[in-house]
Amino acid sequence: MANIEHAPSRSMPNLLHVLPAFADESELRLNTIVELNSNTLNKYELITETGHLKLDRVGYSSLAYPFAYGCIPRTWDEDGDPLDIEIVGVTEPLIPGSIVESRIIGIMTFDDGGEVDDKVIAVLADDKRMDHITSFEQLGNHWLKETKYYWEHYKDLKKPGSCRVNGFLGIEEAVKIIKACEARYLADIEPKLTD
Repeated sequence: MANIEHAPSRSMPNLLHVLPAFADESELRLNTIVELNSNTLNKYELITETGHLKLDRVGYSSLAYPFAYGCIPRTWDEDGDPLDIEIVGVTEPLIPGSIVESRIIGIMTFDDGGEVDDKVIAVLADDKRMDHITSFEQLGNHWLKETKYYWEHYKDLKKPGSCRVNGFLGIEEAVKIIKACEARYLADIEPKLTD
């Protein structure tokens, strides 16, 4: 995974537009661009035109992200951004801007101020501590409550009641949504790319 099928050049390629979404679809492995770690109030977002990270905002409340967070290359969700991914059970902080392979264990469907903004749920594919986790249900009832609470309240001091978790779905539904976001990327973003 460390090398990409891209000729060396004097300018760095934007990995958002170079890496495929799936590192290995048969093993449910996704390429993931890390945007932030757990326990931070800072929200970084990938600048889609350049691939750099930008501080989007400092959280409005004391609620810190309870998981590492990033996006999936060559996907486009209905909110006009790459498809988001929550990486749970990370033991060592990840470096924002780095690429990791994540393994799908589910998806959370989410409404953010009237926009679809779903979140793939994953674990690090190369962390043996997480090999036994094959479904989001194995994370337990408290994890579901904590995650739902976080997403439904993290904007309360800015826009109360604007976010709603619609549900948690399994791997099959996650793959369907990822595929739909890949198709949207190919239709809406790929034609606009320049060399």
